[in-house]
Amino acid sequence: MLTDPLTAAIAEAEKLVATAPHIRTDQDLTEGYGYLAGGIAACVHATWAHSSTHPVFITGTGPYTKMGLDNPDTLYWGAAVRDDAEYVVTGRRGTTCDLSFQVLAGNYTDAEVPGNVTAFDDRAVRIDPDGTFEIRFGPGPADPERNYFTLAPGSSQLVVREVYSDWSQRRGTLRIDRLDSLGVPAPEPTREDVVKRYERAGRALVTRVKTWLQFPEWFYLRLPVNTVTEPRRTPGGLDTQYSSVGHFDLGDDEAMILTLPASDAPYLGFQIGSLWYISLDYVHHQTSLNNTQAQVDPDGMVRIVVSARNPGLTNWVETLGRGRGILQFRWQRLDRELTAADGPTAEVVPFDRLAESLPFHESNRITPEAWADRIAARQQAVADRMLG
Repeated sequence: MLTDPLTAAIAEAEKLVATAPHIRTDQDLTEGYGYLAGGIAACVHATWAHSSTHPVFITGTGPYTKMGLDNPDTLYWGAAVRDDAEYVVTGRRGTTCDLSFQVLAGNYTDAEVPGNVTAFDDRAVRIDPDGTFEIRFGPGPADPERNYFTLAPGSSQLVVREVYSDWSQRRGTLRIDRLDSLGVPAPEPTREDVVKRYERAGRALVTRVKTWLQFPEWFYLRLPVNTVTEPRRTPGGLDTQYSSVGHFDLGDDEAMILTLPASDAPYLGFQIGSLWYISLDYVHHQTSLNNTQAQVDPDGMVRIVVSARNPGLTNWVETLGRGRGILQFRWQRLDRELTAADGPTAEVVPFDRLAESLPFHESNRITPEAWADRIAARQQAVADRMLG
């Protein structure tokens, strides 16, 4: 059968999911099977959309195709590029907090991270007063006056991120054209092309599952449990991003308090993720907070409570019943170095002692009605981003 390579890969990927070393509960395995479904959909879609001659931007991850500890505050777009061709990216700047561009060489695998060729945000680009812009990428020398950026040897993909510090912000528009194929129809696929795409989709699926099972081990699980690192430049070359990471292991009768100063960074976001290295449900639950959504205490500090049980607090981040998971802070669009003083501290306390552990506990409280309003705002904002 023509589809045999894909169906064989799906069976292999299912075995990888079913035997993942972190599985402890039925919930872990159920989540893994849902994660697998998203991976199948994403890999088939990406393989059929892929074109080296007529590239298009496709979304790399979303609520139902998660991977790579996807940030609930970010829209991700990617397009294939070649280092010997010229491209023009046109668009209109939305009202999002950050818009960044990154050129990578290679792909993420379970053995290595792709090389970073260049990374910059929209402050490095001339944007017209009406928000429109035109950026060129190619093998020629960089030219800031023309918004021209060099594709160094090995360049293989262009990644664009739109980051929301407020979920009511408006997304922009984006298009990529390869100049020597603009106006030229793409060739009609042959049977051989279809066979290759099924094979490619299968390889991509297995690689995807293997890769993102490795990342928690590489970057999180070797750290002391229930701690967070000092802010550090994010590995992978994002131009203005710092991160602080950790992993938690909490009992149902425990809570973690994360405390950090309200930041002057245009974007600061926190999320928890599962050990599948994906976000938890951020549409119908508060599993993330950013610097617009989080409540700041009178002393200028933000105190986030991570727990399975509902403490009735505005800055509660839900584990959705998970005892273990990943902790991730991100600061973006920075124009200064961060230090340990900018970062979080972590403390595990008995759930029943939260009131005495939080200095502004009473002002942190939230009614069930107000909590429902927060969740409704999340649901509506994600729908407005047209993420389905």
